[in-house]
Amino acid sequence: MSSSATGRDDDLLAQLATLTTEQFRPELAEIDRLPTPEIARLMNGEDRSVPDAVAAQLPRISAAIDAVAERMARGGRLIYMGAGTAGRLGVLDASECPPTFNTSPSEVVGLIAGGPSAMVTAVEGAEDSRELAAADLDGLGLTAEDTVVGISASGRTPYAIGAVEHARARGALTVGLSCNAGSALAAAAEHGLEVVTGPELLTGSTRLKAGTAQKLVLNMISTITMIRLGKTYGNLMVDVRASNEKLHARSRRIVALATGASDQEIEAALAATGGEVKPAILTILGQVDGPTAIGLLAASDGHLRAALAAVPAP
Repeated sequence: MSSSATGRDDDLLAQLATLTTEQFRPELAEIDRLPTPEIARLMNGEDRSVPDAVAAQLPRISAAIDAVAERMARGGRLIYMGAGTAGRLGVLDASECPPTFNTSPSEVVGLIAGGPSAMVTAVEGAEDSRELAAADLDGLGLTAEDTVVGISASGRTPYAIGAVEHARARGALTVGLSCNAGSALAAAAEHGLEVVTGPELLTGSTRLKAGTAQKLVLNMISTITMIRLGKTYGNLMVDVRASNEKLHARSRRIVALATGASDQEIEAALAATGGEVKPAILTILGQVDGPTAIGLLAASDGHLRAALAAVPAP
């Protein structure tokens, strides 16, 4: 190994030594000798601390979500970017938005360093490239209306930092989600979210507490953004896409919960609106036909409560 490569390794080791997510816990040094129930108890105890770490960041998370929703209401996209576990969590959250909220796959996007194959196989060197992140965003045609969320447990991953830096330079909204305080990622983003989960049960295995924290925050970002965009009615997923038998049954149930209508009324409403839940609810509660319901929702930017308030008096 060259002296320059050794120097880079030494620098990286020094960086890692400062991260709480990388700290060694001597009290767990013989965990492999414990019985399985005891290890499970320890893991469960570790996981219980994660919601508290997220709670400490709720004001910052809420501010970021409001900013994301404002951009998306103007037609912007939500783009998650990360490497390894962080990237996979972003892809997972993005992939669940179309069936849950009837979004286009292009509205919430997950990019992982190294491309789709990195979802199952590590791509060497991909996470170390700021340039790769910039190229991935340029490939999407990034605009100033978009939001880029860089995800990195360490907060030092070059791919995530490069994504945020490139996006911010283009005028896009930026969020940096990490699990260490004082991270470079949070500093690079307009909204820095540092959910400090502490040392892991297995030293440096940030798919554990850090991964759980990232999943919780991403759940909040996508779910609350969609609530703000009118994708729900109360706590009902009224924009759910009935792409299989289970979701078709769920669609009928959602209409029933929202309206209290009979099975016959529900079937007629869904038939009149092409199987779409939100306009079906509006036809029943507003006593309007399918085309009128669809028009009212379009005029209300998809917000069902606003559309109901706009129903003409009989």
